[in-house]
Amino acid sequence: MKQLEVTILGQVYVLACPEGGETLIAAAVARVDQEMTAIRSAGKVKARERIAVLAALNLAYQLAERAAAAPAAAPVHDKSAPGDIDIDALLRRVDDALGDDGQLL
Repeated sequence: MKQLEVTILGQVYVLACPEGGETLIAAAVARVDQEMTAIRSAGKVKARERIAVLAALNLAYQLAERAAAAPAAAPVHDKSAPGDIDIDALLRRVDDALGDDGQLL
């Protein structure tokens, strides 16, 4: 498995990346960084861990909204369908990336 060095909210992380997954990881990193930056810029939350939790909740809510609006034909839990997101795997990746900073959930 390939490793990518990424920056989120000014912090560098090394993430494991499956072959051919660089574009998806880059998009995910950009979205997380955008969400965390927006929360920090609002000025009410300063702690990186709290910003990360709020960003994760915001992004999970947005995914839930999309799933609720999508036709019921394709279940969200079907990990074999292209474009579906395995939230548990994503959380494990975030926990691995945080390392000594502590786990989110």
